[in-house]
Amino acid sequence: MRAFKGGSSSSIHSLRLEGKNCPQTVVLRRYVLEELNAEEPDIAEREARVLQLLERVDVPTPGLLAVDPTGRHAGVPTIVMTRVGGRLDWAPTDLDGWLHQLAWVLPEIHAASINAADGVREFTPYAPESWEPPGWLTNKVLWERAVEVFHGPRLDPDRVFIHRDYHPGNVLWRRGRVTGVVDWQAASIGPRAADVWHCRANLIGRFGIDVADRFLHLWQAHTGDPYHPWAETVMLVDALGWAAPRTHQEGADLEQLLARRLAEIGG
Repeated sequence: MRAFKGGSSSSIHSLRLEGKNCPQTVVLRRYVLEELNAEEPDIAEREARVLQLLERVDVPTPGLLAVDPTGRHAGVPTIVMTRVGGRLDWAPTDLDGWLHQLAWVLPEIHAASINAADGVREFTPYAPESWEPPGWLTNKVLWERAVEVFHGPRLDPDRVFIHRDYHPGNVLWRRGRVTGVVDWQAASIGPRAADVWHCRANLIGRFGIDVADRFLHLWQAHTGDPYHPWAETVMLVDALGWAAPRTHQEGADLEQLLARRLAEIGG
């Protein structure tokens, strides 16, 4: 048994099983946070349903082996899935090639023939920890306008299968190539821009806004798809309202992006 690092919503272990058949390595995911299980009691069942649908995705992904949706047998809601080979890579030696790979994977996910009729939930932006504007925000009017957009009608009609938590921490690599995408518990039906922004948000935290914008431009060049500002705007409300400390530069980057997207939405 080996523990994986970095999980924020669950405890994840790699298990090597040995028996009369050839040895097999599987991944055990246990939802151990009481507050999360209370908020989303169907989280393991929902993930299991998505894992069964991922055979329609033209990207290597885990396969479902077993599920204990209520924790009756495992103590907490639990998933057992196949292991996808590869490692995380947050420090690429070829940044442009790495960004290209990240951008090229998304269309393969979004092209999957998976929809709401398959039991996948609709995309919903997460609410911030507080509806009060963050103290470090220099232009509070931006926050007020963004909250209006958050509570207003959905402005982007795009509806495809999305990962919903797509970023480098959920992409596996080997020798500079993507070997798989993991962590599908948040998968939804929603706008492509939601996946693009979530990856951009993580790139900003690690590399800055210029690299995040390069990722966006690569994705647009590869797909030819427009980037509607609605998803980034409503997801920025959650990002800005996050209570964790931010560097001055990261806060300035997020505020700049919010101003840019609100200008594109207009009004």
